[in-house]
Amino acid sequence: MTETLFESTLESLPLISRGKVRDNYAVDDDHLLIVASDRLSAFDVVLPTPIPGKGAVLTALSYFWFARTGGIVANHLSDMSLEDAVPDAAERAPLVGRSMVVRRLEPLPIEAIVRGYIEGSGWKEYQRGGTVCGIALPEGLRRADKLPETLFTPSTKAEMGAHDENISYDRAVDLIGADVAARVRDAAIAVYQHARDYAAGRGIIVADTKFEFALDGDGELVLIDEVLTPDSSRFWPAESYAPGHSPESFDKQFVRDHLERIGWNKQPPAPELPPDIVARTAEKYREARRRLIDEAGA
Repeated sequence: MTETLFESTLESLPLISRGKVRDNYAVDDDHLLIVASDRLSAFDVVLPTPIPGKGAVLTALSYFWFARTGGIVANHLSDMSLEDAVPDAAERAPLVGRSMVVRRLEPLPIEAIVRGYIEGSGWKEYQRGGTVCGIALPEGLRRADKLPETLFTPSTKAEMGAHDENISYDRAVDLIGADVAARVRDAAIAVYQHARDYAAGRGIIVADTKFEFALDGDGELVLIDEVLTPDSSRFWPAESYAPGHSPESFDKQFVRDHLERIGWNKQPPAPELPPDIVARTAEKYREARRRLIDEAGA
């Protein structure tokens, strides 16, 4: 797919919400249509410049990981086809390769972040006080070092334009209850570790990632939204990895670094991205897909 989609528009289905990247439509009482656009967000702000083909990469990788991790935790994929959800061929055409028809569930009010390496906000907090999300870590860690153990560090889910906030595990328990919090933690760590080990065999270090979960009508934990994509994860090429600095990446860290260099204040409106940054970002997303899926013969 070569066409760029910044925002989808469907006449046949009601729009429920337009997120940072995804447009969500009601198919019926039990199903949603999720369309992955080519929008890119950084520092919780949607940028005005789309990344061509990005939504297709996110969708392909999510399908791939949902299939691989179905034995670890249930997910929200449904049996309904895109053709059944959007019968009109012309209206459906822009959605092919970037859409999922899923079960309609209410997301839990936290994001499940799992960290295997220290980078990003975790590294900044560690520099200040030797902790990550309040969890004390050994002295002497370098930027991008592998952590002594995998950490579960939840965050709140901010509204569009606001910033997510790291919270303690105890706060997560307050929000969703002790039983559900423990199930989310265990599932998130298990899925991350499965992906980390798989990706390592294909030259990618999965430094960290974030998941979203819901509970279905039977109280079963369900993995939703996207899974282990360059939008939700830090993917580092293993061949150039060296702790002590911010590694090269196959994800949007490249764009974050550009925005930091130009001094953007991280408040809307975001600046346009120059063509070379767009092209290189698109290539990084494609390379992540190639290594993880295409080289696996999927």
